[in-house]
Order: sequence, then C-alpha cells, then structure tokens
Amino acid sequence: MAWIEEVVPEKATGLLKRLYGDAIKRAGRVWGIVRIMSLNPPAMRDSMRFYTTVMHGDSPLSRRQREFLATVVSVELDCRY
Repeated sequence: MAWIEEVVPEKATGLLKRLYGDAIKRAGRVWGIVRIMSLNPPAMRDSMRFYTTVMHGDSPLSRRQREFLATVVSVELDCRY
C-alpha cells in the first residue's frame, strides 16, 4: 500500500485547521480520504465543495440513488466506503 504524508489534526493550522474542524462537525472525525489532501488545503476545500455539490446539491437523482451509486462504485473498485 502506498504511503502518503499527511498533517494530523492536532498540528493543523489556518485553512487546514478550519477544514478539519468542518470535517469533525460533519462526520465526528477526520476520515483518511480527507487527511490525504492535508498537504494542499485549497485542493481539499475544493474537493469537499465538489463532493457536497454532487451528493447534496440539486440533481435528477435522489440522495438515496447517489449514495447507492457511490457504494456500488466503491465495492467495484475494492475501496472502503
């Protein structure tokens, strides 16, 4: 498995600290998928905005359908969802 350097929440500052705080409010913790973007907080911010738009924004698909598709893709790619 590849190793990716990341900033732990306790050492985060500035934008990263705010983004980690948002992640904790949203999910109760900072998941690995978020931590791997920690060396580039602007990319993390934009990625989370994109995710929020795709999963929670206006769409012809219901939230349930979007979650189902995300789960199926994760299983197909052998990823933890």
